[in-house]
Amino acid sequence: MEKNTINQLAAALYEAEKTGTAIATLTDQYPLTNDEAYAIQLEGMKLRLAAGHRIVGKKIGLTSKAMQNALGVFEPDYGYIADYMMGYEGDAVVLSELIAPKVEPEIAFVLQEDLQGPGITIADVLRATAGIMPAIEIIDSRIKDWKIKIQDTIADGASIGRVILSGKLTPLADIDMRYMGLVLEKNGEVVATAAGAAVLGHPANAVAWLANKLAQYNISLKKGEVIMSGSFTAACPVADGDNITFYFDRIGSVSARFKKQEGIL
Repeated sequence: MEKNTINQLAAALYEAEKTGTAIATLTDQYPLTNDEAYAIQLEGMKLRLAAGHRIVGKKIGLTSKAMQNALGVFEPDYGYIADYMMGYEGDAVVLSELIAPKVEPEIAFVLQEDLQGPGITIADVLRATAGIMPAIEIIDSRIKDWKIKIQDTIADGASIGRVILSGKLTPLADIDMRYMGLVLEKNGEVVATAAGAAVLGHPANAVAWLANKLAQYNISLKKGEVIMSGSFTAACPVADGDNITFYFDRIGSVSARFKKQEGIL
């Protein structure tokens, strides 16, 4: 694919995010490879950096076998988290800033050391982690009606929308994340339950995968970055007035409320 086309598609996705207007499925018009899709994603992040934003972390997607099978893929994908995408518990999520949001329960790893692949293991990830937080990833698609193939979501930043952190950092001592229980509650009702083993067998395994994947491009995970593990459950749609709480065994909970626009309670 020509560089000019990559730049044009990156600009179209960024404009869709800024205006809240979804665009047609990229792969209906362009037979993208995964590498071309990641090139579009990277150009999109360069546009955000040029606009004055910063990269504060990275996210991993498609960590469950069910989601991989649905898209016909055999590994996760990844994207970057910009500063304006990051929020904390207590911040209302303004739906007018998004297009078709859904929420996912995840663990946020806060790194105290760089991680540079290849060869990164779960043990390396645990050693490099200052602590973990309950987190809500709000996925969103700039592709109309979520009609996506793997290349569409990769190009679209792995469908990143927003990230909400609890703010409570828990050290990893004596925590086995494989058996960490999770309850997803929407408007006071339990919607789903799961355990950490749903995330590539162990949430830290997802972080190790990311470090090793990025090594192909000579990119590392940086000290101080927040790394989102991938979801414990299927994504849950949200609408105006919804209240979401994720309860994680041993590390606490995280909540978010959703409203249509700024200034509306």
